[in-house]
Amino acid sequence: MKHSFRQVVWCLLNKNISKGQLAGYVLANIIGLSVILVGLLFFTDSRHSNQAGEHYFSDDYIVLSKKVAGIGFTPSSFSVEELADLQQQPWVKKVGQFTASQFAVNAGVALGGRVLSTYIFFESVPDEFFDEKPRDWQFNPAEKFVPIMLSRDYLALYNFGFAMPQGLPQVSEEVVGAIPVTLRITGRNLNDVYYDAAVVGFSSRLNTIVVPQSFMDWANEHYGPREVKRAPSRLIIQIDQMKASGMEDYLQAHDYDSTNQKGNVGAVSDFLSIMSGVVTINGVVISLLALFILVLSIFLLIQKNHETMRKLMLLGYTPGEIARYYEQIVWSINTTVTLMALLITLGCRLLWSSQLAELGLGGAPLWPLFVAALIYWLVVSSFNIRIIRRKIRAIWKN
Repeated sequence: MKHSFRQVVWCLLNKNISKGQLAGYVLANIIGLSVILVGLLFFTDSRHSNQAGEHYFSDDYIVLSKKVAGIGFTPSSFSVEELADLQQQPWVKKVGQFTASQFAVNAGVALGGRVLSTYIFFESVPDEFFDEKPRDWQFNPAEKFVPIMLSRDYLALYNFGFAMPQGLPQVSEEVVGAIPVTLRITGRNLNDVYYDAAVVGFSSRLNTIVVPQSFMDWANEHYGPREVKRAPSRLIIQIDQMKASGMEDYLQAHDYDSTNQKGNVGAVSDFLSIMSGVVTINGVVISLLALFILVLSIFLLIQKNHETMRKLMLLGYTPGEIARYYEQIVWSINTTVTLMALLITLGCRLLWSSQLAELGLGGAPLWPLFVAALIYWLVVSSFNIRIIRRKIRAIWKN
């Protein structure tokens, strides 16, 4: 009997509910919340590194040096304080130091019936900064063999800038690797010392002639001058381009030169972030308009049922019991809106996931999305219920 009486009360309160107004609120709020969640998810995806792919915008390497002004014999090197300051920058992930040879090196090769000989220089960097680490990249003083890695730019300069005018043959990377090289090293008042060498690899990242760090340390110790270890004049830095919007300003302020730098570092990431923000703001505006529609509908509904509610209160129903009927509507509507918006957002993610994956982006965790949806559900529902209760209490007091 009590259950039947509740159904009668529900029918009395339900008869003036405008299904068209509620449907408009539901549709508008689904669109608004979906836009907000899409903007949030796109933002997190565009800022998240997908380690399974090539992360074009997140990880990059630059070679840093100081600008040389005029003519000077004092090396332009980085001090300990400058190195520490660099490592504290948000866009710096790792800092590696170039170690330069402190002895004279002459390299000779037999090519096309001619013996070519020239003075060269060596540098070394930590192995973790190689783009392609050759096999057997090590040095044993007993074997007197030095593996060398060459910049691909140097080979291109030889093939297209030197070989053709001089009537020399052009060579491939494989051919260069098969040519024996003889090194003549002079230093610290020692007679010339000869080593066999060969080009065992090429690098697109390191624009220099690289030898193993073990050889460089050993050779500088044996052939270099007996003096305090020199500070590095060049650095190789692994940067996070997603955080590198202020990197160019920093380099200009400190008068640093950089190579291998992609233009407009972090510009794409910043553009994606701005675009996500614009989309999210539009979603907030739509949701606020939809919320206004629901508040207006609640006011009109309560006003239409004003006399019915007064009679129910005279029969012994409290304002809280009457409000509970409308609260059930609010909870069910907002739950439907939230779930539908989440489904739409996850569906939209399929539209950009493959494109971002090609850039090494995407695959961000979904918990921020669900937390945002839960916050929306709680805040909007609580706001609606607060309005309902206040309005019905006002009827009781009057």
